[in-house]
Amino acid sequence: MNPKINAVIGRIDAVADEALARPPQGPFGGVPFLIKDIGMHYANIPHEMGSRFAEGLVFPHDTELAIRFKKAGLVTLARTNTPEFGCNCSTEPVSKGPSRNPWNPAHSTGGSSGGSSAAVAAGVVPFAHANDGGGSIRIPASCCGLVGLKPSRARMPSGPDTDDLIFGMGAELVVSRTVRDSAAVLDATHGPDVGARLMLPPPAAPYRELIKRPPARLRIGYTLKSPDGAVPMHADCKAGVERTAKLLAGLGHIVEEASPTFDHESACLNFLDLASAFFGTGISMIQQMTGRVPSRENMETTTLAFYEYGRALSAFSLAGAFGRVNELARQMGAFFSTYDLWLTPTLAVPPMKLGVMNAMADLGAADWIKHVLYLAPFTAPFNATGQPAISVPLHQSADGLPIGMHFVGRLGDEATLLQIARQLEEAAPWSARRPGIFFGG
Repeated sequence: MNPKINAVIGRIDAVADEALARPPQGPFGGVPFLIKDIGMHYANIPHEMGSRFAEGLVFPHDTELAIRFKKAGLVTLARTNTPEFGCNCSTEPVSKGPSRNPWNPAHSTGGSSGGSSAAVAAGVVPFAHANDGGGSIRIPASCCGLVGLKPSRARMPSGPDTDDLIFGMGAELVVSRTVRDSAAVLDATHGPDVGARLMLPPPAAPYRELIKRPPARLRIGYTLKSPDGAVPMHADCKAGVERTAKLLAGLGHIVEEASPTFDHESACLNFLDLASAFFGTGISMIQQMTGRVPSRENMETTTLAFYEYGRALSAFSLAGAFGRVNELARQMGAFFSTYDLWLTPTLAVPPMKLGVMNAMADLGAADWIKHVLYLAPFTAPFNATGQPAISVPLHQSADGLPIGMHFVGRLGDEATLLQIARQLEEAAPWSARRPGIFFGG
C-alpha cells in the first residue's frame, strides 16, 4: 500500500523479529503496529522526526511508552511519516515527501500524525502510534476518517527523556478505526512512570469496560462559529456539527449552542512560545549529538524560524506564556463547570489539498503558527489546558472527504469522552466506510 500513500518511511525489522521470537503476550499479542517517527522511540532505531537535520539519529534506550507497547504484545513493523519536528498540520516534509490521504490522494492526511493516520485509514494496521501537541492526533484522525483521542495531561507516560512533553501540551496514544481499540490501547499504556512529577487518579474501571456503559445524561455545548481571527467555519463542517447536535439530542442529552470564552490570538501565542522553547532545546540537543548546525540546507524554512524564535525567547516571555495558559485554564474551567462536553468540528475546513501548508514558505515563526492554527482553531487551546479531547468520524464533506467531530471534556475524564464516542459509533456507525485506497478493497 505504501507507494500509494507514503505513510511508512522506514522498516524496523529488528524490533518486529524480537517480538515474533517471543510467545504472544499481552492484550495485543501478535497485532501489527506502526510508530510515528517523533516523540516515543525505541532503542537504537532511527528517530529522525521528519527532518534532514536529524537524519540517522538514534537513542540508546526505549522510552517508557515503547516498553509498554512491547509488553502489550504489539509487533512494531515500521516508522511512519511526520512533518518536520511535528510543526505542521499537514504531513508533507521535504525529507520524505508528502503522505497522501487514502480518501483522495491529492489531499492532506493532516498532521502531524499523518503517516500513521494514512496507514490506519488504508487498512494497513488496525491502529498506530500518534501524539498531539496542538492537535496532531485529532487533526489527522479527522482528515482520514478515524478515531483520535488526545488523553489528559499526565494520563500517559512521557519519560524518561522528558516529564511534561512540550511543557504539558503533548500527549501520546494512537489513531484507530474504532472507539474500542483506542480504549483498549489506553488501558494497556496509561499511568505515570517512575519519577513522574504529575499524575492523575486512575479510571474507576478499565476503559474497555466503561465504554460498555451508556453515558449519563450530559449537558453539551456546541458552536457553529470559528473564533475571531481563524478561518470562517466551512458549511460542510457546520452541517456536521448541526447533524451531531441533533443526534445527541435524540439520544437524550441536553444540547445547546454555547462556547467558552477564549482568545484565538492568545492561543496562537501560547503555542508559539511554549512549543518553540521546547523544540528549540531539542534541536540544540540534536546539534550536540550529530555535530550539525541548523541551516536552510538541512531544515525547512518555517521550522528554522521556529527554532530561532525559541532560541531567542527570554525567561520572562516564557513565564508570560504560562501566565496566559493559567488564564485560559480558568476560563475553560468556568465553562466546564456548567457543561460536561463541548462539541466543535475538529478542523474548521475539510481536509486541505497538499501544498496549502507549505513549510518552505518564507514566513516567520509567528506567521507560520497563525497559518497552521488558522485552519485548526479548536484543538491547540486544550493542549494548553491539558484537557482530554477526541475526534470521531461522524461526517463527510459534499465531495466525500472525512470531517471529524471534536469533543472536549474535563481534565482527567477520558471515560465520558469514550462513552459518548461509543454511543455515537453505535447510533451512526462508520466502520463500513472505506476510502478509495484500502488494503484488499
